[in-house]
Amino acid sequence: MKLDSVTLAILGNKLAAVSEEMCLTLQRTGRTLYVKETADFACALAGLDGRFFAYPRSIGVSGFVGLECLPAIEAVGPLQPGDVILTNDPYRSEGLATHLPDLHMIEPYFHEGRIVAYGWCFVHCSDVGGRVPSSISPVNTEIFQEGLRIPPVKLMKRGQMTPEVRLFLDANSRTPDANMGDIRAMLAALAAGRRRLEQTIAQHGAEAVSNAATDLITYAAQKARTVLRRVPDGTYAFADYLDDDAATRLPVRVALAATFNDGTVHLDFSGTDPQVATAMNIPSRGRPHAWLTLRVLALVNTLDSTTPLNAGLLDPVRITAPEGSLVNPQEPAATGVRHAAAIRVNDVLNGAFGKALPDVMPAASSGTVIPVVMAEPDGRGGRRVQVIEPMIGGTGARSGRDGVDGRDSGISNLANNPVETVEAELGVEILAYALRPDSGGAGKWRGGCGMELTFRVLTDDSNVLGRGMERLVFRPWGSYGGRPGAPGELIINRGQADEQRLGKIDVLTVNAGDTVTFLTPGAGGWGNPAERDPQAVLRDVQNGFVTIEGAAGQYGVVIVAGTIDADATAARRAHFAAGGASGARGPEREQWDAVFAPDLMDRMNRSLVALPGAVRQRKRREIFNRVLAGLPQDFPRQPADVAAVAAARQVLESVAREL
Repeated sequence: MKLDSVTLAILGNKLAAVSEEMCLTLQRTGRTLYVKETADFACALAGLDGRFFAYPRSIGVSGFVGLECLPAIEAVGPLQPGDVILTNDPYRSEGLATHLPDLHMIEPYFHEGRIVAYGWCFVHCSDVGGRVPSSISPVNTEIFQEGLRIPPVKLMKRGQMTPEVRLFLDANSRTPDANMGDIRAMLAALAAGRRRLEQTIAQHGAEAVSNAATDLITYAAQKARTVLRRVPDGTYAFADYLDDDAATRLPVRVALAATFNDGTVHLDFSGTDPQVATAMNIPSRGRPHAWLTLRVLALVNTLDSTTPLNAGLLDPVRITAPEGSLVNPQEPAATGVRHAAAIRVNDVLNGAFGKALPDVMPAASSGTVIPVVMAEPDGRGGRRVQVIEPMIGGTGARSGRDGVDGRDSGISNLANNPVETVEAELGVEILAYALRPDSGGAGKWRGGCGMELTFRVLTDDSNVLGRGMERLVFRPWGSYGGRPGAPGELIINRGQADEQRLGKIDVLTVNAGDTVTFLTPGAGGWGNPAERDPQAVLRDVQNGFVTIEGAAGQYGVVIVAGTIDADATAARRAHFAAGGASGARGPEREQWDAVFAPDLMDRMNRSLVALPGAVRQRKRREIFNRVLAGLPQDFPRQPADVAAVAAARQVLESVAREL
């Protein structure tokens, strides 16, 4: 490092403050709820290598530290002052963008005729065209269905907006005015970053700021290696599932082997399923991408909160993400709901790291983020498209701490939308926005509760979209004796004669008077529920996190007239000790694993990914159809008898040998 530690600390704080001010500018000038309330955006400063050396800690999406701008910068050729690059294409930006509604901008910051840094920002915009309102559908089969693809182009040339680019943007969106409002807010954020960087250079000199850009990354890398050396060397494997690919009933497997060695970690996703024919693929391009490494950042910053938040955190990380797999799909795979798979990647990282650091890592979080979107008729032949709420659940419990209820920042810092704002923007009436009792996994330390959102629709022929619905089948797992969280649900007209309980949706048409209820999963518990302090259970009941029935059934704590019945509680807890409670992963996962054993799935997926792209999906369906033929139609929700499970397992073993 070239700078002394004091100067580096001063510049580190100043440059981070620049990125924070960029975010505040973007939020205050943004047009849509995505920006003003949800905060689905981020800003940063990148060095000449295109990696972020200054990133905000407390505003916007927290997990994009590992994105790289250089491929998009190189794609447009020479840059002049006032130029701004725009892109949303996951493939042409080499993973900077990861789905089409995320508009990314990059501005070169010049000093004395040369580029000294780049400003970056992104916004999730309301609509970029495509097959459905808001552009994101889980059942899209290729990226061409997902909206307008924008390769890296110059939106601004020497300070003037390129009219042809704007024309394409406006012509390919259901919400052109809202989009342009957010685009202008992004330009304002980049301008704020440019001004503040100029002030910093005036105070400290261009050479010191340039040195800080590289020294901060070097320093973060050193700190990250120091933290990772605290993890016992070895390989730790873990696997988890998405409920299905939204088009079939076949679950989608994410598998990881994490190898720690002297301050480095190698994340090997070779056992992960091939890319799917729907929109859940993560376009990582085979790099240590932000969506594949979030838990590394969280681990380092948890164990050393003084580590700067920048790209250096990922220097000790290597990735194996086979091309053609869910975590490194081949073009033109759809990617619109990539966040659903990214959350499951986060869960497997969490599970693998938990084997190495059982007293540090939590049980599974709720495992879902559902941007609930309404598209309602605007009276002029079009539709207003707005996010009602980015629904999440809770965080997993860990040794010594309960999970957080109704809050999960595992992949982002998205905020909830105020009820009054939502009702002012859309024709809905919010009936309930609350924590979901008994949803958090039981344990010595309780998992965080999930959420309920119930709203009444006020306009006929409205569309509701809930992208990323997950954990409807495979529950968030508990750790070290903790129980799984409750699965999620979607209910139309709950409690009425025409009640419907649905699974995943694409575009749901509802009419005035209909009610829609989203119930998000709770998070996993940690430790034996029979060891939870009965007084803590009583407080949970008093606070509405656990019902009286849940206290007795999940914790063995009997509460009568607001007090604990000690004798009845002792009897109940003796039942727990005799094995009366369910397993940590839930009955559905236990049934599934009894057939689809991890070692067989690892072997099968390695073989499937190696097949040509046109063959993979067909071959995978054929295999699963053979294995599932003798099992109940709704397996694993509906359990199979021992003989059927054994027969199906034999079929899978035979198929694995054939591959």
